[in-house]
Amino acid sequence: MPGEPRGLWRQYVVPRLVHGACSLRVITEQRRRIVPEAEGVVLEVGIGSGLNLPHYDAAKVRRVIGIDPDPRLLAMSETRRRAAPFEVQVIEAGAEAMPLEDDLADTALVTYTMCSIAEVARALEEVRRVLKPSGRLLFCEHGRSDRPSTAKWQDRLNPLWRAVAGGCNLNRDVTRLVEDAGFEIAFLDNYTLPGTPGLLGFQYLGSARPR
Repeated sequence: MPGEPRGLWRQYVVPRLVHGACSLRVITEQRRRIVPEAEGVVLEVGIGSGLNLPHYDAAKVRRVIGIDPDPRLLAMSETRRRAAPFEVQVIEAGAEAMPLEDDLADTALVTYTMCSIAEVARALEEVRRVLKPSGRLLFCEHGRSDRPSTAKWQDRLNPLWRAVAGGCNLNRDVTRLVEDAGFEIAFLDNYTLPGTPGLLGFQYLGSARPR
């Protein structure tokens, strides 16, 4: 049938590629910088295969609610969920319409997820809705480089990259997305991961509060 190979690629290959890439040591080091900051009831958007779970501070976290639309990645998280010393609830759903009540979470955590959400602006509005007014958004993402020449190549290559990488985008401006969704940046660190091409490795690590 037309389109079947592409469908099989996204269904069976992409989840394994995502898990493998997000398990790299250099990415794990970024998780260790941000995940332990989470506290209380945590909304983790794009929990995937559960790679953040070992890095939470169990003394600070009461419950983690993980949202992800991919059942294959969620199945891969089961071992990590069982090993967690706190309650972990997973919901198979897209971030653009989360089946959660308002003002539920003390912390929202988003790591290496904004790049692949189809309607990322809507998803961040949903995060703001579910987050308490006193809550905090923690994020660690790759995205648009601050070097104009690199950003230009990201724009050129993004359609091809998105097609082979399961919807991942190279060129999203994470700072702008967060601010446009009604958050005020409290802390931001931009840098390129060592040993990583600038097209892929420009990082946004930070925190924000609802305005």
